[in-house]
Amino acid sequence: MTERYLLDLQEIDATRTAAVGGKAARLEELSRIEGIRVPDGFCVTTDAYRRIVAGAPAIEEGLERLSRTRPNDQEEIRTLSAGIRRIIEAIVVPDDLTAAVTRALVRHGERSAYAVRSSATAEDLPTASFAGQQDTYLNVVGPTAILRHINRCWASLFSERAVTYRQYNGIDHRTVLMAVVVQQMVVPHASGILFTADPVTGNRKTATVEAGLGLGEALVSGLVNPDAYRVRDGEVVARTIVAKERAIRALPSGGTRRETVDPGLQGQPALTDAQVVELVRTGRRIEAHFGRPQDIEWCLADNGFRIVQSRPITTLYPVPQAGDQDNHVYVCVGHQQMMTDPMKPLGVSVWQLTAMAPMHEAGGRLFVDVTKALASPTSRARLLDGAGRSDPLMRDALETVLDRGDFVPSTPDPRPAGQPADAPLVPVPTDPALVTELIERNEASLADLERGIRDKTGPALFGFLLEAFEEHKRILGDPLSMQVIMAGMESTWWLNDKLGDWLGEKNAADSLTLSAPGNITSQMGLELLDVADAVRHHPEVVEHLRTVEDGGFLDELPGLPGGTEARDAIEAYLDRYGMRCAGEIDITRPRWRERPGTLVPAILDNVRNFEPGAAKRRFEQGLHEARQKEHDVLSRLRQLPDGERKADETKRMIDRVRAFIGYREYPKYGIIRRYFVYKQALLREADRLVRAGVLPDREDVFHLTFDEFREVVRTHRVDHGLIQQRKDAFRSYHALTPPRVLTSDGEVFTGAYRRDGVPAGALIGLAVAAGTVEGRARVVLDMAQADLEAGDILVTPCTDPGWSPLFVGIAGLVTEVGGLMTHGAVIAREYGLPAVVGVDRATLLIRDGQRIRVHGSGGYVEILP
Repeated sequence: MTERYLLDLQEIDATRTAAVGGKAARLEELSRIEGIRVPDGFCVTTDAYRRIVAGAPAIEEGLERLSRTRPNDQEEIRTLSAGIRRIIEAIVVPDDLTAAVTRALVRHGERSAYAVRSSATAEDLPTASFAGQQDTYLNVVGPTAILRHINRCWASLFSERAVTYRQYNGIDHRTVLMAVVVQQMVVPHASGILFTADPVTGNRKTATVEAGLGLGEALVSGLVNPDAYRVRDGEVVARTIVAKERAIRALPSGGTRRETVDPGLQGQPALTDAQVVELVRTGRRIEAHFGRPQDIEWCLADNGFRIVQSRPITTLYPVPQAGDQDNHVYVCVGHQQMMTDPMKPLGVSVWQLTAMAPMHEAGGRLFVDVTKALASPTSRARLLDGAGRSDPLMRDALETVLDRGDFVPSTPDPRPAGQPADAPLVPVPTDPALVTELIERNEASLADLERGIRDKTGPALFGFLLEAFEEHKRILGDPLSMQVIMAGMESTWWLNDKLGDWLGEKNAADSLTLSAPGNITSQMGLELLDVADAVRHHPEVVEHLRTVEDGGFLDELPGLPGGTEARDAIEAYLDRYGMRCAGEIDITRPRWRERPGTLVPAILDNVRNFEPGAAKRRFEQGLHEARQKEHDVLSRLRQLPDGERKADETKRMIDRVRAFIGYREYPKYGIIRRYFVYKQALLREADRLVRAGVLPDREDVFHLTFDEFREVVRTHRVDHGLIQQRKDAFRSYHALTPPRVLTSDGEVFTGAYRRDGVPAGALIGLAVAAGTVEGRARVVLDMAQADLEAGDILVTPCTDPGWSPLFVGIAGLVTEVGGLMTHGAVIAREYGLPAVVGVDRATLLIRDGQRIRVHGSGGYVEILP
């Protein structure tokens, strides 16, 4: 039976990862790459660990308590993990396992020194490296010492750092097992780390080497600073050589010792340039084998490099697949749509099929290739101007790329041949009837969709949907719709620019557009106040809503006094807005109609924070303020030189912005209504697959692309392994922060605000809604968990229209993502909320409950003492 407990590294293959853990499996795979030298050894398998743990029931008790511990309760994690380690370290290794280890040492050299290294089954994964989370022991000599250190490796599975790392990555402690690699020791002249991509910038064409004298433990422990080299295109392009006063060396009798480096060697580089280039070539072979950038541990001994580990660099943002070797510049769609969370494959593919421009997926997010637009002077200026008005960080990031010189080659503007596709739109007259016409067109198209899809099933459904997607794009790209949207935006910019010049007014359009007609998103927030009015007079209903945990509460309401009225009000709201949700551009996200309980916290907040009739009063108050602002502005303008002309022009622009700015929100509403129709039909098809035994869960289809889903419907065959891989990848994408701008080299550009006059210590962002407000910060990551009081300031990563019901109850808004014309900014202005968006890491830098001051005109946030 002992053969199941030990395997030589050469006996391991890809099918045995569960038995040997991630590190051992990678070492064996490394050894099969031509030209890669890996020290020999053997592996004590996870079966041995499982046997040890099974003999100690107290470990299972500790794991049960650990599973119930909150991830942020470090004290409890520290106590429980230390207890489990003590139990494991005290276990006596069984005689048969001791004998098997001793025999393996005889085969490999009983008197040799070894490295005893942890190899957990949740280690060196594509999505979580677990680098340094479990223990390694160097230069261990003799069977007794090696067995003792095998025990220590088992116990290190429950080091505090390893437990915390697993909880952060959502990995169940019970599912992780530990193998141990016993590997012949390399006594190196130098050692260190090679990153085959720049770990800071993400650039895939630049490799980084860190090197020190002696054992790599000196670098890992922080005892010494490394020499650092940057290599690009086979050439060292930068180097930093440090003084090397100390090193860690292996002792002949076992163990290690810190030594002082000979003074004559302290200023010498650990590697020559030729050795650095050779090492990077070796790293490129490893990278090519594994198909992604690698974090490689290496040693230099006997004039040759040995590779002792290679793991994926899990912190790099993935690069969209371009299919060529040309340079590309991508901008993130999520920063414009105010939804930077990852999307599932079905959501990605449906958005791609219905978008007006080609979209590229990376890390569960969508990107648009703007390389061609940046190349031509005219289109470049238009792109940068639009980005600057909407999101200054996006513009700064793009300009930083352009400052690199030759990454985006400049091309001349194309010769005129008729009107170019991106030519400015012809202005439309200021006629509110145009908005009515556009809405009627959209409603008619939606009604046709609902009628046509009712009887479609199987492959016919997917054919119908592909035709529906073309109609979707036709509606979205309606030239009149684009003209009306641009008319509203351009008149906003005109008012802000001109009134700033003439009157010194900052963001005057914010007040002039209060309670603008036809804004479907602001109406959505106000109408939830009306729902609260239907609830507030029925105490039993209010109390029942406080206990809601799922959507079944709607069926329970009629049994309570006033419950029928409350249910009817909520149902009517869901009929109009139930297709919406946070992150609604992803068709797989649960809609309010599917999870109505999501709205309950907002309804209860409205009951608590507002008096009856608040919706009407707020709208009328905004309308009054807008009219007062208009009267004030026009009166002041008439006092200026040439004042009548300026006042007349301003009046025309005020009329124009109020006629058209509300429509800015309607196309998104139309898109999401169509998405809900698509989703309901697709889920009916998924239910058929579940009934046929093809899928265990209807939502498994969310991890297939549209075309893959169609093929499963056609064949009734599905790759369950692919679905599991996609689920694992989706979980990992949550740890990634999508950049505003990303190049095909993998380099990330976030942009920076470049302005003066901001108080020291303030958090800088983009001013999108005028005014200044102080209040309690409520950091909210999930709308369903919001608990807001009157006067609170909402601090959140981003807000798409699905967050709008919360806006009626807050005093100000701070987001990490957003621009001048994104949905959160538009609604903040509509409600008169001071707002600053694009505040980097706001949800980390501002603590929940802190007092903050939001300067909506200045574009910054102060954290108050």
